[in-house]
Amino acid sequence: MVNPAQHGACSRHSLFYPSAPLLFSLALLSLTFLLGGCLFRRRPAIPWATATQVHPILQERAAGADDANMEAPEFNLDVASLAAMVVPLRSSPPRPHTAPAPSPAPTAPVADADKTPEAPTIAPQLTQQESAAAQQETNESLSVAEKNLAATRGKKLSPSQSDLVSKIKGFLKDAREAAQAGDWARARNLAKKAQVLSEELVRSV
Repeated sequence: MVNPAQHGACSRHSLFYPSAPLLFSLALLSLTFLLGGCLFRRRPAIPWATATQVHPILQERAAGADDANMEAPEFNLDVASLAAMVVPLRSSPPRPHTAPAPSPAPTAPVADADKTPEAPTIAPQLTQQESAAAQQETNESLSVAEKNLAATRGKKLSPSQSDLVSKIKGFLKDAREAAQAGDWARARNLAKKAQVLSEELVRSV
């Protein structure tokens, strides 16, 4: 049987001295409240009106004797091997070398023998009276042509008129040469042409 005195003593002891599991639960609950209060505690707000931007100050490094005595690093590069590894790039394939086309051989000139020779001009045989009449007509035509040319000297001539003067002088020259050769028939024809052109020139001036 249980002694009432012992049971009362045990009850009083359990009231003043709680068990170990109870103490552990109370400690864990207290720690949880403390951590929750720290997590939900608000930080003080920063007044942005008085906030200023602060630049970091870089500390200048004084050049010491160690920097002056520092030797530059040496790079031992094999330039020959690097040059051998370089491959030249070609933008386009080389063009095939083509020989220039041979120039055509000059054609040989046609031999003069192939040309039909011109028939020599044979002066018509004039009688003595015909030769005298042709000589007189030649001199008259030459005189008229030279007189008309003299009338146009000093005047401003157009290009066509100047060309006409050149033709007249050419006929006069040929007529005199034919007269010296005794070809009065040809001399008469050339002198007559010079006369006709000179009269046309005088009318156009």
